[in-house]
Amino acid sequence: MTKSAGASRFRGSEAANGLAMISPTATFALLLLAAPLATIFIYSFMTDGYLEIIRDFTFANYVEAWTKELYRVIMLRSLGVSLAVTAATVLLAFPVAYFVSFHVDASRKSLWLFLITIPFWTSYLIRVFLWKVILGYNGVVNSGLLGIGLIDEPLTFILYNVNSVVITLAHAYAPFAILPIFVALEKIDRSFLEAGRDLGESPFMTFLRVTLPLAMPGVISAVLIVFIPTVGDYVTPQLVGGPEGQMVANLIQLQYLKLDNYPMGSALAVTAMGIVTAFSLLFLFLNRRYLKGAK
Repeated sequence: MTKSAGASRFRGSEAANGLAMISPTATFALLLLAAPLATIFIYSFMTDGYLEIIRDFTFANYVEAWTKELYRVIMLRSLGVSLAVTAATVLLAFPVAYFVSFHVDASRKSLWLFLITIPFWTSYLIRVFLWKVILGYNGVVNSGLLGIGLIDEPLTFILYNVNSVVITLAHAYAPFAILPIFVALEKIDRSFLEAGRDLGESPFMTFLRVTLPLAMPGVISAVLIVFIPTVGDYVTPQLVGGPEGQMVANLIQLQYLKLDNYPMGSALAVTAMGIVTAFSLLFLFLNRRYLKGAK
Protein backbone atom coordinates (compact mmCIF):
# COMPACT_ATOMS: atom_id res chain seq x y z
CA MET A 1 0.00 0.00 0.00
CA THR A 2 2.81 2.36 0.83
CA LYS A 3 4.46 1.93 -2.57
CA SER A 4 1.12 2.32 -4.32
CA ALA A 5 0.35 5.50 -2.40
CA GLY A 6 3.83 6.88 -3.14
CA ALA A 7 3.44 6.14 -6.85
CA SER A 8 0.02 7.78 -6.83
CA ARG A 9 1.40 10.91 -5.17
CA PHE A 10 4.27 11.05 -7.68
CA ARG A 11 1.89 10.82 -10.64
CA GLY A 12 0.01 13.82 -9.32
CA SER A 13 3.10 15.86 -8.45
CA GLU A 14 4.66 18.74 -10.38
CA ALA A 15 7.72 16.58 -11.14
CA ALA A 16 5.55 13.99 -12.88
CA ASN A 17 3.72 16.69 -14.84
CA GLY A 18 7.06 18.19 -15.84
CA LEU A 19 8.41 14.83 -17.00
CA ALA A 20 5.23 14.23 -18.99
CA MET A 21 5.62 17.61 -20.70
CA ILE A 22 9.28 17.17 -21.66
CA SER A 23 9.17 13.47 -22.51
CA PRO A 24 8.15 13.94 -26.18
CA THR A 25 10.93 16.48 -26.73
CA ALA A 26 13.44 14.38 -24.80
CA THR A 27 12.54 11.29 -26.81
CA PHE A 28 12.83 13.23 -30.05
CA ALA A 29 16.25 14.58 -29.05
CA LEU A 30 17.38 11.12 -27.95
CA LEU A 31 16.43 9.58 -31.28
CA LEU A 32 17.79 12.33 -33.53
CA LEU A 33 20.88 13.41 -31.56
CA ALA A 34 22.04 10.82 -29.07
CA ALA A 35 21.52 7.80 -31.31
CA PRO A 36 23.58 9.14 -34.26
CA LEU A 37 26.35 10.28 -31.90
CA ALA A 38 26.41 6.86 -30.25
CA THR A 39 26.59 5.23 -33.67
CA ILE A 40 29.54 7.38 -34.70
CA PHE A 41 31.28 6.60 -31.40
CA ILE A 42 30.81 2.84 -31.94
CA TYR A 43 31.97 3.07 -35.58
CA SER A 44 35.19 4.78 -34.45
CA PHE A 45 36.31 1.57 -32.73
CA MET A 46 35.65 -0.69 -35.73
CA THR A 47 37.87 -1.71 -38.64
CA ASP A 48 37.50 -0.54 -42.21
CA GLY A 49 37.17 -3.18 -44.89
CA TYR A 50 36.60 -3.05 -48.61
CA LEU A 51 33.17 -1.39 -48.95
CA GLU A 52 32.19 -2.73 -45.54
CA ILE A 53 32.77 -2.20 -41.83
CA ILE A 54 34.45 -5.07 -40.03
CA ARG A 55 33.17 -5.39 -36.47
CA ASP A 56 36.59 -5.91 -34.91
CA PHE A 57 37.21 -3.67 -31.90
CA THR A 58 40.36 -1.59 -32.32
CA PHE A 59 42.06 1.63 -31.17
CA ALA A 60 43.99 1.89 -34.44
CA ASN A 61 41.74 4.64 -35.80
CA TYR A 62 42.43 6.89 -32.82
CA VAL A 63 46.13 6.11 -32.89
CA GLU A 64 46.24 7.16 -36.55
CA ALA A 65 44.07 10.24 -35.91
CA TRP A 66 46.40 11.43 -33.14
CA THR A 67 49.74 10.50 -34.67
CA LYS A 68 49.45 11.03 -38.43
CA GLU A 69 50.97 14.40 -39.31
CA LEU A 70 48.31 15.36 -41.86
CA TYR A 71 45.51 14.83 -39.37
CA ARG A 72 47.34 16.71 -36.62
CA VAL A 73 48.01 19.67 -38.91
CA ILE A 74 44.40 19.94 -40.04
CA MET A 75 43.09 19.47 -36.50
CA LEU A 76 45.36 22.22 -35.17
CA ARG A 77 44.43 24.45 -38.11
CA SER A 78 40.72 23.94 -37.39
CA LEU A 79 41.25 24.79 -33.74
CA GLY A 80 43.34 27.86 -34.59
CA VAL A 81 40.80 29.12 -37.12
CA SER A 82 37.95 28.65 -34.67
CA LEU A 83 39.81 30.46 -31.88
CA ALA A 84 40.73 33.31 -34.24
CA VAL A 85 37.15 33.62 -35.49
CA THR A 86 35.79 33.53 -31.94
CA ALA A 87 38.21 36.19 -30.71
CA ALA A 88 37.63 38.48 -33.69
CA THR A 89 33.86 38.06 -33.63
CA VAL A 90 33.37 38.60 -29.90
CA LEU A 91 35.83 41.52 -29.71
CA LEU A 92 34.06 43.25 -32.61
CA ALA A 93 30.57 42.30 -31.42
CA PHE A 94 30.95 43.68 -27.88
CA PRO A 95 31.36 47.36 -28.91
CA VAL A 96 28.36 47.07 -31.24
CA ALA A 97 26.19 45.51 -28.53
CA TYR A 98 27.44 48.06 -25.97
CA PHE A 99 26.64 50.97 -28.28
CA VAL A 100 23.13 49.71 -29.01
CA SER A 101 22.43 49.00 -25.34
CA PHE A 102 23.88 52.16 -23.75
CA HIS A 103 23.88 54.84 -26.44
CA VAL A 104 20.88 54.15 -28.68
CA ASP A 105 17.50 55.57 -27.72
CA ALA A 106 15.11 52.91 -26.42
CA SER A 107 12.64 53.64 -29.22
CA ARG A 108 15.29 52.84 -31.87
CA LYS A 109 16.85 49.71 -30.38
CA SER A 110 14.41 47.47 -32.23
CA LEU A 111 15.45 49.08 -35.51
CA TRP A 112 19.13 48.45 -34.75
CA LEU A 113 18.44 44.82 -33.87
CA PHE A 114 16.46 44.49 -37.07
CA LEU A 115 19.44 45.80 -39.05
CA ILE A 116 21.82 43.41 -37.25
CA THR A 117 19.70 40.42 -38.27
CA ILE A 118 19.55 41.40 -41.96
CA PRO A 119 22.35 38.94 -42.90
CA PHE A 120 20.02 36.11 -41.82
CA TRP A 121 17.71 37.01 -44.68
CA THR A 122 20.05 35.50 -47.24
CA SER A 123 21.33 31.96 -47.50
CA TYR A 124 24.60 31.20 -45.75
CA LEU A 125 25.87 29.73 -49.00
CA ILE A 126 25.14 32.96 -50.88
CA ARG A 127 27.02 34.99 -48.26
CA VAL A 128 30.06 32.74 -48.64
CA PHE A 129 29.95 33.16 -52.41
CA LEU A 130 29.72 36.93 -51.99
CA TRP A 131 32.89 36.92 -49.91
CA LYS A 132 34.53 34.86 -52.62
CA VAL A 133 33.67 37.65 -55.06
CA ILE A 134 34.82 40.36 -52.66
CA LEU A 135 38.18 38.73 -51.87
CA GLY A 136 38.89 37.33 -55.33
CA TYR A 137 41.90 38.10 -57.53
CA ASN A 138 39.78 40.55 -59.52
CA GLY A 139 37.33 41.14 -56.68
CA VAL A 140 36.07 44.25 -54.97
CA VAL A 141 38.99 44.58 -52.54
CA ASN A 142 41.73 44.20 -55.13
CA SER A 143 39.95 46.36 -57.70
CA GLY A 144 39.43 49.12 -55.13
CA LEU A 145 43.03 49.06 -53.90
CA LEU A 146 44.35 49.04 -57.46
CA GLY A 147 42.03 51.89 -58.39
CA ILE A 148 43.29 54.19 -55.64
CA GLY A 149 46.91 53.18 -56.22
CA LEU A 150 47.67 51.52 -52.88
CA ILE A 151 48.87 48.31 -54.56
CA ASP A 152 50.50 47.57 -57.91
CA GLU A 153 49.18 44.05 -58.33
CA PRO A 154 46.25 42.08 -56.83
CA LEU A 155 46.71 40.63 -53.37
CA THR A 156 46.79 36.84 -53.30
CA PHE A 157 46.84 36.21 -49.53
CA ILE A 158 43.21 37.17 -48.92
CA LEU A 159 41.58 34.24 -50.72
CA TYR A 160 41.98 30.46 -50.75
CA ASN A 161 43.77 30.28 -47.44
CA VAL A 162 43.15 30.52 -43.70
CA ASN A 163 42.75 34.32 -43.84
CA SER A 164 39.71 34.13 -46.10
CA VAL A 165 38.14 31.44 -43.91
CA VAL A 166 38.54 33.59 -40.78
CA ILE A 167 37.13 36.70 -42.47
CA THR A 168 34.12 34.87 -43.90
CA LEU A 169 33.28 33.01 -40.69
CA ALA A 170 33.69 36.14 -38.55
CA HIS A 171 31.16 37.96 -40.72
CA ALA A 172 28.76 35.01 -40.80
CA TYR A 173 28.70 34.57 -37.02
CA ALA A 174 28.76 38.24 -36.00
CA PRO A 175 24.98 38.48 -35.31
CA PHE A 176 25.15 35.33 -33.17
CA ALA A 177 27.71 37.11 -30.96
CA ILE A 178 26.06 40.53 -30.87
CA LEU A 179 22.60 39.42 -29.75
CA PRO A 180 23.47 37.47 -26.55
CA ILE A 181 25.90 40.19 -25.44
CA PHE A 182 23.22 42.83 -26.05
CA VAL A 183 20.70 40.86 -23.97
CA ALA A 184 23.19 40.59 -21.09
CA LEU A 185 23.98 44.31 -21.24
CA GLU A 186 20.29 45.20 -21.24
CA LYS A 187 19.80 43.29 -17.97
CA ILE A 188 22.43 45.37 -16.14
CA ASP A 189 20.90 47.69 -13.55
CA ARG A 190 22.13 51.17 -14.52
CA SER A 191 22.13 52.17 -10.86
CA PHE A 192 25.19 49.94 -10.37
CA LEU A 193 27.09 52.06 -12.88
CA GLU A 194 25.95 55.27 -11.21
CA ALA A 195 27.08 53.90 -7.84
CA GLY A 196 30.53 53.17 -9.28
CA ARG A 197 30.86 56.71 -10.59
CA ASP A 198 29.62 58.14 -7.28
CA LEU A 199 32.38 56.22 -5.51
CA GLY A 200 34.99 57.94 -7.66
CA GLU A 201 35.68 55.22 -10.22
CA SER A 202 36.63 56.32 -13.72
CA PRO A 203 34.37 55.22 -16.60
CA PHE A 204 37.01 52.71 -17.70
CA MET A 205 37.38 51.14 -14.25
CA THR A 206 33.59 51.09 -13.86
CA PHE A 207 33.42 49.17 -17.10
CA LEU A 208 36.07 46.65 -15.97
CA ARG A 209 34.70 46.14 -12.46
CA VAL A 210 30.97 46.43 -13.03
CA THR A 211 29.83 46.28 -16.65
CA LEU A 212 32.12 43.54 -17.96
CA PRO A 213 31.57 41.04 -15.09
CA LEU A 214 27.80 41.53 -15.30
CA ALA A 215 27.91 41.08 -19.08
CA MET A 216 29.96 37.85 -18.89
CA PRO A 217 26.93 35.52 -19.27
CA GLY A 218 26.34 37.07 -22.69
CA VAL A 219 30.03 36.91 -23.56
CA ILE A 220 30.15 33.24 -22.56
CA SER A 221 27.12 32.50 -24.72
CA ALA A 222 28.68 34.36 -27.66
CA VAL A 223 31.99 32.52 -27.32
CA LEU A 224 30.37 29.09 -27.19
CA ILE A 225 27.88 29.87 -29.96
CA VAL A 226 30.73 30.92 -32.27
CA PHE A 227 33.50 28.54 -31.20
CA ILE A 228 31.64 25.23 -31.23
CA PRO A 229 30.16 25.32 -34.77
CA THR A 230 33.11 27.01 -36.48
CA VAL A 231 35.47 24.12 -35.63
CA GLY A 232 33.30 21.84 -37.73
CA ASP A 233 32.35 24.27 -40.48
CA TYR A 234 32.47 22.62 -43.88
CA VAL A 235 31.07 25.00 -46.49
CA THR A 236 33.37 27.99 -45.90
CA PRO A 237 36.70 26.12 -46.08
CA GLN A 238 35.45 24.23 -49.10
CA LEU A 239 34.53 27.37 -51.06
CA VAL A 240 37.03 30.01 -49.95
CA GLY A 241 39.72 28.07 -48.08
CA GLY A 242 41.54 26.31 -50.89
CA PRO A 243 44.11 23.60 -50.04
CA GLU A 244 45.64 25.76 -47.29
CA GLY A 245 42.31 26.44 -45.62
CA GLN A 246 40.83 22.96 -45.34
CA MET A 247 39.50 22.04 -41.90
CA VAL A 248 38.56 18.90 -40.02
CA ALA A 249 35.02 18.77 -41.44
CA ASN A 250 36.46 18.57 -44.96
CA LEU A 251 38.72 15.74 -43.81
CA ILE A 252 35.78 13.87 -42.29
CA GLN A 253 33.81 14.32 -45.53
CA LEU A 254 36.76 12.90 -47.45
CA GLN A 255 36.87 9.82 -45.24
CA TYR A 256 33.12 9.21 -45.38
CA LEU A 257 32.19 10.01 -48.97
CA LYS A 258 35.38 9.66 -50.98
CA LEU A 259 37.38 6.94 -49.21
CA ASP A 260 34.37 5.12 -47.71
CA ASN A 261 36.30 4.81 -44.44
CA TYR A 262 33.56 5.25 -41.86
CA PRO A 263 35.65 4.14 -38.83
CA MET A 264 38.42 6.65 -39.58
CA GLY A 265 35.93 9.44 -40.28
CA SER A 266 34.13 8.62 -37.02
CA ALA A 267 37.39 8.65 -35.05
CA LEU A 268 38.23 12.09 -36.46
CA ALA A 269 34.73 13.35 -35.62
CA VAL A 270 34.89 12.05 -32.05
CA THR A 271 38.38 13.53 -31.63
CA ALA A 272 37.16 16.93 -32.85
CA MET A 273 34.19 16.79 -30.48
CA GLY A 274 36.51 15.90 -27.61
CA ILE A 275 38.81 18.84 -28.35
CA VAL A 276 35.85 21.25 -28.59
CA THR A 277 34.47 19.97 -25.28
CA ALA A 278 37.84 20.30 -23.54
CA PHE A 279 38.38 23.88 -24.73
CA SER A 280 34.80 24.86 -23.85
CA LEU A 281 35.19 23.50 -20.32
CA LEU A 282 38.56 25.26 -20.00
CA PHE A 283 36.98 28.56 -21.02
CA LEU A 284 34.17 28.13 -18.50
CA PHE A 285 36.72 27.35 -15.77
CA LEU A 286 38.83 30.41 -16.60
CA ASN A 287 35.71 32.57 -16.72
CA ARG A 288 34.68 31.36 -13.27
CA ARG A 289 38.13 32.23 -11.94
CA TYR A 290 37.83 35.68 -13.52
CA LEU A 291 34.43 36.32 -11.97
CA LYS A 292 35.69 35.24 -8.54
CA GLY A 293 38.64 37.62 -8.88
CA ALA A 294 36.36 40.48 -9.93
CA LYS A 295 34.23 40.19 -6.79
